[in-house]
Amino acid sequence: MEKYLTTEEVAAVARTVPSTVRYWRHLGKGPKGIKLGKRVLYPESAVAAWLASKDDQAKASA
Repeated sequence: MEKYLTTEEVAAVARTVPSTVRYWRHLGKGPKGIKLGKRVLYPESAVAAWLASKDDQAKASA
């Protein structure tokens, strides 16, 4: 079963603040989230894939 992370948990993983994660979501640049009621949750696999893509981009530009 997939584990889901809150915005605050994603922010902790990305070492940023929750408002930045919300902004990334607004721009379509962050991990894919799903809305359940009033909350946005992020599948852990989507967060891991998003972080891996950012790592790949950093390596490509170095």
